[in-house]
Amino acid sequence: MITEKRGEAASAEIGRWANAVIRPLDALAEASVYYDGDSATYVLRLARASRVLVFRLSEAQVHTPGRQDECVKTLKTKLKNL
Repeated sequence: MITEKRGEAASAEIGRWANAVIRPLDALAEASVYYDGDSATYVLRLARASRVLVFRLSEAQVHTPGRQDECVKTLKTKLKNL
């Protein structure tokens, strides 16, 4: 579980988590997060210089215990694709 908070209240915490994951791999990369209530997903924006990659994590991925490793793997894969 990345955070116990829900909705927009969780966005800042997920953003801090994402940056903690990617910074050791790429010091120039930056992650930002917002909550999309219509789709009940967290939209992550990875940026490095002029390159940007946008993807989503579901509430289930973020809030289910034991799925943090899956989220880390997804985030690292997306960073490689950036």
